[in-house]
Amino acid sequence: MTSENHSNAQQPAPSADEVTDAGIVKEYTTPLKHEIDPDINLFDFLEGRAQRNPDGSMVSYKDANGIWQTFSATEFRDKVVAIARGLIGWGARAGESIAIIAHTRWEWVALDMAIMSIGCVTVPVYETNSPAQIRMVFNDAEVVLAFAEDDAQRDKLESIANDTPSMRGSFVIDSAAIDAIIAFGANVTEEQFLERKAAVHGDTLATIIYTSGSTGTPKGVEISHGNMAAECMDALQYMPRAIDTPDRRLLLFLPLSHVFARFMATVAFAGTLTLGLTSNMKTIIKDFEDFGPTLLLAVPRVFEKVYNAASQRAGTGFAGRMFARGVRVAREWSKAKQSGNGIPAGLRMRHAFYDAVVYKKIRTVFGRNADFAITGGAPMDSDLAHFYNGIGMPLLEGYGMTETSGPVCVSLPENNHIGTIGQPLCGTTAGIAEDGELCFKGRDICMGYHNQPEVTKQQIVDGWLHTGDLGDIDDEGFIHLTGRKKDLIITAGGKNVSPGHLETTVMTSPVVAQCLVIGDRKPFVAALVTLDLEDANAWLTSQGAKPAADLEELSKNPIVHTEVERIVNKANEGVSRAESIRKFEILPDEFTSENGMLTPSLKTRRKQIIDHYRKLIDTVIYVPRKKAS
Repeated sequence: MTSENHSNAQQPAPSADEVTDAGIVKEYTTPLKHEIDPDINLFDFLEGRAQRNPDGSMVSYKDANGIWQTFSATEFRDKVVAIARGLIGWGARAGESIAIIAHTRWEWVALDMAIMSIGCVTVPVYETNSPAQIRMVFNDAEVVLAFAEDDAQRDKLESIANDTPSMRGSFVIDSAAIDAIIAFGANVTEEQFLERKAAVHGDTLATIIYTSGSTGTPKGVEISHGNMAAECMDALQYMPRAIDTPDRRLLLFLPLSHVFARFMATVAFAGTLTLGLTSNMKTIIKDFEDFGPTLLLAVPRVFEKVYNAASQRAGTGFAGRMFARGVRVAREWSKAKQSGNGIPAGLRMRHAFYDAVVYKKIRTVFGRNADFAITGGAPMDSDLAHFYNGIGMPLLEGYGMTETSGPVCVSLPENNHIGTIGQPLCGTTAGIAEDGELCFKGRDICMGYHNQPEVTKQQIVDGWLHTGDLGDIDDEGFIHLTGRKKDLIITAGGKNVSPGHLETTVMTSPVVAQCLVIGDRKPFVAALVTLDLEDANAWLTSQGAKPAADLEELSKNPIVHTEVERIVNKANEGVSRAESIRKFEILPDEFTSENGMLTPSLKTRRKQIIDHYRKLIDTVIYVPRKKAS
């Protein structure tokens, strides 16, 4: 795709008086191909799809017997309208918040669209959230009604019932919640639904999505109908091959509580996608085969697992050597293609050979129709990206935040620059601030943070969202991420983890001096723990145990180890499993300002500590896997 360059990337950095109020020194805009109606109700996407292709398949799911079933566009539209009328009959008023706590399933999507269509506000909640996390969200958003997936989620709601005064009711999806809410609409007319829908405009709040952020305090990101609509239409114009051409199919297994999956479910209605929904990762390979997606969406960890599984199946014998050679050829081919200098004839011949004996078998894992994949949420290893590109399954790296209503830039299959996160979507401007921070501007930028106007002012300046990531934009508008401005950890699975709460809790133990939570780009969260010799010895004495002579001896004490394990478990109680500390190491030394690991104000210097303990982290905490040569 060719886009206009409205950038100053080829020009010297502006002088002080040329810098915007937001501090932007470099910009690149991908223009819209045609204007977008800013005043839209997201239900209009669903209605439009039903009018364009009333009998075409739109939402597919597996029934109780594991058989794929499908809603046509008309059938799903009618189901959403019935639920919306039921919500009106139940007493849901415009502007009130309604929560959904469930895995990815068709009921989630239908409830979401019904809630938003009548001016209510969807509040998604991860099914892994603890009761304490749910209580905070419900009270901040003033949730009046919740749809829980099963009895386990209902039990969480019951445990916080006395602490959530805004709640007026709840339904359990597995216990016929959809039928129950529809029954409330028996006396609600079509005209009443249309009246409520007509009152919803582009600037109407559609959803509040809670994200941990870098401070550890959850923030509710407010996204309007216009924000999400702009995001969808920007994407349709930017990459129609993926979502707006005939016979496109997407198997969505990411949690719908995440903005990326939510966006994809919405853009499916705006485009031509048939949306397949599943949450059972145990059957995902069979689901790829049965459903036959054309587009794949997953965090890098999924593609790492597929690669590792293929390598392990090949073994160490002849097949293993053949796989390893095929890997090398795939990477060489991809790098040669990326260079723009042509692919040597010998490399083309070797690539054709391995395509027949190795690559085709790997591609079949993703189903018969797979065209390309989009990944994000965590950095993609370039060798892995070149491997998949070389076998004919391009991994297109993208980038987005809750605050951008979904992906804000992504590479295209016909213009994939490995090592970048692509160009901005149509209608979006990317910018680089004076300190190197990556910023974005466009109609898809959120309304702000719920009940936090000061945070909104800090993060969104002159319409520019400051992401907290560092990067650069090249002359063609491709964006390179160079680091993180904040301490937010993003695991290899794409989970955002704020370390503050965990660290603070661990440091409440009488034996702990400092705690540093790690896990950026790693498969799980871990912690480095230092001990306070004086306080720990005092605690040991109080327990009737012998004090230690030094930190070395103390770090090996089994009683101390048990105490650290106890406090780590306590810290984990307040977070989801994906955010929890899976492994910790007790260090035989200290973090001090003298050794450069603490600031003068005694705050930990994260980079310095990680660099100092790099060998321990890479060889003990995260035991490296053997890679194919």
